[in-house]
Amino acid sequence: MQALFVFLSIAALSLLASSRTVLDPGRFPALAQLAASGLLFLACGAVLGPGSLGVLSGSDLTALRPVLALGVGVAGVIIGVNLEPRLLRLLPREVYVAALAHAGTAFLWVALPLAGPLLFTMNLSPEAAVGAAALLGAAASLSSGHFAVLGYRSGRMDRRRGLSVALLTMLDDVVGLGVLVLALVFGAAVNPLAGLGLVLLALLLGMACGALLSFLMHGLNDQGELMAVLLGGVALVSGAAAYLRISALLAGVACGATLALVGGRAVERAARVLGRFERPAYLLLVFLVGAHVQARDMMAWALLPGFLGLRFLGKVLGGSIAQRIAGGTLALPPRLGYALIAQGGLALCLVAEYLSLVPGPLSQRVFDVVVAGAVFNELLGSRAFRYALEPAAAPARGGGS
Repeated sequence: MQALFVFLSIAALSLLASSRTVLDPGRFPALAQLAASGLLFLACGAVLGPGSLGVLSGSDLTALRPVLALGVGVAGVIIGVNLEPRLLRLLPREVYVAALAHAGTAFLWVALPLAGPLLFTMNLSPEAAVGAAALLGAAASLSSGHFAVLGYRSGRMDRRRGLSVALLTMLDDVVGLGVLVLALVFGAAVNPLAGLGLVLLALLLGMACGALLSFLMHGLNDQGELMAVLLGGVALVSGAAAYLRISALLAGVACGATLALVGGRAVERAARVLGRFERPAYLLLVFLVGAHVQARDMMAWALLPGFLGLRFLGKVLGGSIAQRIAGGTLALPPRLGYALIAQGGLALCLVAEYLSLVPGPLSQRVFDVVVAGAVFNELLGSRAFRYALEPAAAPARGGGS
């Protein structure tokens, strides 16, 4: 009863925190920032989980695994639907190069230096260390665009500039998902070939569910019927992935991408329906992710400063490279890297999937580092974003006689 009461209370709070009044930066700027990031829900889950106060026990988290899989699946479907082929074809090559540059720079700055400590402190095989380091790099490569969105909504940032930053952060997701595939190939099964089979199974499951959803939604005009079919399809792909012990996130992305590719006009209506559930589902997911934190691992706390510092340097350097590449195509701020410090919810989904599919001390350590890093990066990103709003210093002109 206690666990049920806590979960229902968090669900009610997630609905309240998703209201337009709370998310309006013009009325309550600080509250809008906290609600947009989900930071309070993440911290609340960490405090109430078995790693801290123990209000939720380990058996409670085991019972809530289907809910966690459903939240991850919803996130995957939303990401897949937003990867609209028509929009992606219209983007110039410089945008893709810039996104790969800033995400790849942060990935390399974190993954390469931290592979050594993981390898030598946990007596791991090289494959396991590579997979864990790659996942840390993937979490570091991701960024959240919510500061940019709040910035142009509140009038602090030009709308075109804010949308350009948000576009780059959306393209980061593809890099992070690609690295998750690598980590699961090396860690989710007894050998890389079996791991690749599980990844392909998740993608095939998602594509099959996406095609089925497209068929069922074809010709539907009633909003209630569309909502029922879509939510049933999302529950189907998430539940099937959880039952088969494969990635609900990758299956959801494949489902959403397939729906976007073959769904026609129904995709726009599906995106609007999912938009109603996106915020509450995300906040519930963030709470459940926080509840899995084990705060007593001293080695995770020892790795955390390195993760934070290397990611910050990688983002600043990668943002500078991306600004040079796509500065003439997109309206990017001069100090782009400082607008990319906030980590984003997909990083939490990545490590939640890794913890679920590759259980053990290694995945728990990676999970703890990334979740704690998300909290610190949110606080750091708030200050860094103000610096990104300032104009770059003009180069000094040579004096003349």
